[in-house]
Amino acid sequence: MSKLIGSKKATQFTESVIREMTRLNDLHGGVNLSQGFPDFAAPAAVKDAAIAAINADVNQYAVTWGAPPLRDAVAREFTRRYGLPIAADEQVTVCCGSTEAMISTMMAIIDPGDEVVVFEPFYENYGPDAILSGATPRYVTLHEPDPSTPLGADWTFDPDELAAAFNNRTKAIIINTPNNPTGKVFTRQELETIAALCRKWDAIAISDEIYEHILYDGHRHVPVATIEGMADRTVTINGLSKTYSVTGWRVGWSISPPSLTGAIRKVHDFLTVGAPAPLQEAGAVALGLPDQYYLDLAARYRRLRDILLEVLERHHFTCYKPYGAYYIMTDISVFGFSDDVEFARYLVKDVGVAAVPGSSFYTNSARGRTKLRFCYCKREETLVEADRRLEKLAPVGVNLR
Repeated sequence: MSKLIGSKKATQFTESVIREMTRLNDLHGGVNLSQGFPDFAAPAAVKDAAIAAINADVNQYAVTWGAPPLRDAVAREFTRRYGLPIAADEQVTVCCGSTEAMISTMMAIIDPGDEVVVFEPFYENYGPDAILSGATPRYVTLHEPDPSTPLGADWTFDPDELAAAFNNRTKAIIINTPNNPTGKVFTRQELETIAALCRKWDAIAISDEIYEHILYDGHRHVPVATIEGMADRTVTINGLSKTYSVTGWRVGWSISPPSLTGAIRKVHDFLTVGAPAPLQEAGAVALGLPDQYYLDLAARYRRLRDILLEVLERHHFTCYKPYGAYYIMTDISVFGFSDDVEFARYLVKDVGVAAVPGSSFYTNSARGRTKLRFCYCKREETLVEADRRLEKLAPVGVNLR
């Protein structure tokens, strides 16, 4: 057999479906409600800070694990918001986006044969991250709320199913709250259930909290690290991308117990050396924005959420109302397509609106066969244009093939 082929690891997962949908959207001139990047401007103060840093020739390598101003800002803001003291020099590692922070963490803590618990539907990187780091993923289902239940119902997991996923080989659990793709915000009670299992099995919580400021309807973000007994066994992942509308800057970070920081920094160093130096300077400015910025951000996204919910429901999608992040999961059973991929391709090619097939968020694609994810981190006029194009969809119950 030829050695000029990819590794066995690379055969165990596909390319990003989310990024593929953006490429299809660009090819067909659609309205991109698939990939989660805003089509509006980043805050002027943050852009100005990046420009100033470049003009000041902050253009060479920063300290590998992050420029001191940004690491200090990360530690300061987490401590200020959540009351958990963070030491920048001992706990913060700046990476090339939260995506790299996640894989650096997993490669730093996982050995072949370890298991990692992952909630599904999941952000599509988590499964490949587990495989690339040598772990065996164990999936636990988040169950969608029954559309007939009262308003306020959220996606839920079965505590017994979660408990059954833990064993002596469990090294970590990945948590994403607020959650992509569901919009679920994990409650304190749910996090305490998870924390108890982590303590029982001596497991690490890897918590992706990139949407921490995008919350609605009275829901509050609870960092897993603040749950009793979890400060020394939680790695918190975050970044600039979603909060400051700079997804292309690729500046993220991990906050880890000092016992894990050295390993994470070593892996990060040899993966990417360091995040962009001038953009780290701008990140320190971004984290210093006043609290009103975050209130306005959440209010803006709530307005956009409500617009897209109304649009999708009027066009016969069954919607699962999100309480955080900026995505809406929908059920597409009524449209009569054989599966989500077929419908997503029809939607972008013939209707001109791109969304993400639900199967890309499940290890068993059949579980997402009737689901589609839309994002609403877009200008209102973008959502209005999507609404106009969705008029091409047939009335409910009509097979469109």
